[in-house]
Parts: sequence; C-alpha cells; structure tokens
Amino acid sequence: MTRCRLCGSTALESVVDLGATPPCESFLAAERLDAPEPAYPLHLRVCTDCWLAQIPPLITPEETFSEYAYFSSYSSSWVEHARVFVEDAAERLGLGEDSFVVEVASNDGYLLRHVVDRGVRCLGVEPSVNVGAAAREAGVPTLTAFLSPETGAAVRAEHGPADLVVANNVYAHIPDVIGFTKGLRALVADDGWVSVEVQHLLTLIEENQYDTIYHEHFQYYTVASATRALASGGLTLVDVELLPTHGGSLRLWARPEEAAGEPGRRVADVLAREKAAGLQELSGYTEFSARVAKVRRDLLRFLVDAAEEGRTVVGYGAPGKGNTLLNHCGIRPDLLPYTVDRNPYKHGRYTPGTRIPILPPERIAADRPDYVLVLPWNLRAELVEQLAYVHEWGGRLVFPIPELSIVEVER
Repeated sequence: MTRCRLCGSTALESVVDLGATPPCESFLAAERLDAPEPAYPLHLRVCTDCWLAQIPPLITPEETFSEYAYFSSYSSSWVEHARVFVEDAAERLGLGEDSFVVEVASNDGYLLRHVVDRGVRCLGVEPSVNVGAAAREAGVPTLTAFLSPETGAAVRAEHGPADLVVANNVYAHIPDVIGFTKGLRALVADDGWVSVEVQHLLTLIEENQYDTIYHEHFQYYTVASATRALASGGLTLVDVELLPTHGGSLRLWARPEEAAGEPGRRVADVLAREKAAGLQELSGYTEFSARVAKVRRDLLRFLVDAAEEGRTVVGYGAPGKGNTLLNHCGIRPDLLPYTVDRNPYKHGRYTPGTRIPILPPERIAADRPDYVLVLPWNLRAELVEQLAYVHEWGGRLVFPIPELSIVEVER
C-alpha cells in the first residue's frame, strides 16, 4: 500500500502486522482440502493526514461477496437489534406508507423484513446471490448488485429517492469508499437521511479487538475519519450513537450537505473522546501491536496447557473474525479439534487456513468438552445464555478477547 484510499496521502504508518491469512469467509469444502489455498498479507496501517486506518485492497468485494457464507438472521440478538432500529427510525423520521427505505448490503432481509411488516415500501441492494435469494424468499424485495454511483442513480430513477438509506456493517467492506459514498448520496432524497453502522476504531484499539481486522474490512473508522469519508460523497455527519454491537460500533446519521445543518452535540463529544485517546496522533496506535501479541500468547498457553492436562477444548461459532484469530495464533485441530456453528451452510466445511472442521451445535452436548472457546465474543451475553447447558457436566466457556477469560455458567 503506497497511498491512502481516502485522501491520497503517502503518510501511512504501521499499526499491526498479522502476517498472511486466507480470506476469512472462504470456508473449505472437504474436496478442497488438498488444493492450494491463497493467503494475503493482513497489515493494518493508519494515514497520519486523515487518520483513516486501512489494509491493502488485495482481494476484491466481488471475490468475497458474490456467494457469501454469512446469514445475519442466524444471530438472534442481531435480528432484535435490527427490529429496534426500525422502530426507532420510523418514529424519529416519521416513516409511513408513503415512505421509501433502501438498505445497502441487506443480506438475507434480517432488517428490511421489519420494514415490510410496517407496510413501508423498501428495497434491499445485496451483492451476494445466495443470501439475496433468501431475502426474496422471505418477502423482502432485493436487487442483486454492488452499490456504485451508477447503481444508486438507477435505483433512484426506477423507485424514486429514499427517505432513509441504511448501510449497516458495509462501510468498512468497500475499498472504493468515495464511490460507495457517492452511491449512498445518489440513493437518498435531498432532504433524506443516511444511517451507517460501522465498528468504532476506538474500541477496537482499547479492547484488543484485532480479530475484526480481516480482508473483508478494508478500513476502520473513527468519527473523525468517517466525517471526512462521508463528505467525499456529499454527505454531512449530523449525529452519532455509540452502540455495543460488534464490541463497540458507531451509528452515523448523515444527510445531504445542503440539508444537514450543524452537527449535534454527540458528534463533538465522541470526537473529544477520540482525541483524548490519541487517535489523531501516532501515539494512540503505538502500543496496540504489543497488546495483540499478548492475546496470542495467553490463548496459546491455555490451549497447550489444556492439551497436556488431557482436557478437551472445542470451539463455538465460525465467524470471520474467528479465522483471523485462529490463523494469527496458528491454532489447528491438534489444539481445537472442531468448532460448531448454527449456520447449516458451514456444516461439513473447514475453517480457512487452519482447516478446523465445522459441525452442528448439537455436537457439544454429545461430546461434553471441558471448555468451549467462544469465537464470536461480541455476542457474549447471548451465547452465555445459549451455552448454559455446558454447566450440566462442569464445562466452562473461554473468551479470548479483550483478554483471556474463563467463565463458569449456570442454568
């Protein structure tokens, strides 16, 4: 990487180098286990001119998202998060039968189905053929396409401008951040609203959430860098909410610059927090790599000690972030014989790079392991409840992030 993808600066400084890993959602079918598997450098740098943290665009969104293994509806807490958002947005913006809502990267319709239930006209724009088909089967109108300025203009010409455009957990996934932002502006009405949810770099740094660095995520935002990114497409940030999702996220409320007005107080408050944390100077990033190395050492020490003591450890979940962790730590089936996942698409497949089998969740109760390593640690509250049954045989849960934590659960 030689230039910042947002401002074009060459002033890029290393934050953490995680080596080379395969794309995190490239789960392997059994017949591919003897085939070569490409791996790409995973090196996070920050631009010291605009402070956008970013990795090189070594794979394209088309390679990742044409067929996708992640279905949002398999997370109960995420579906509930979407339902609450739709209710609040409808009240905040006065959405009704005459309104039009577009969601970009709408996945399997997990959010827009709540819009459909309210009788509000909507459209999903989803690049993945398989999950978009699932959305249409669920009654959510969905266009299979990547968002670009041209796509946005075509949707607007056919369906009219959107009163609300939603872009949850996609703003980090697009290397052409300026073109994508112009696509958002093309979709939204001149007096409309854009809501963007994206992981907050502040919590990623403070909570050692380095496993959320992977090839699908091309950039990592603060409010400061997001403000500049939105402005590149003609949108102005007017409000921000701090959310607990994904270990700590931003909900950015933006409007076309001609309708925006002055940003609200919460924008200034979060900007002040980011400045106090040193994220607008290099000092805020210099210790992160050492703390990442400690997470790796602690987890490996636990797994090796458990193996030598004859204790069994299996995994729960096969999220993309888990594959960054497994590959960076060099964890393979000798230390983690399998992981389980609720998504049947992944059953019978293997984690990329580390080749760990992915099985149905029922396998845990059948095998009664001593420990369950929880890879989607961001769903901690939900999964402590779901996995309470391991208490029946004295099993315990292990969370690797932000630091190694062993939890005894009770029913």
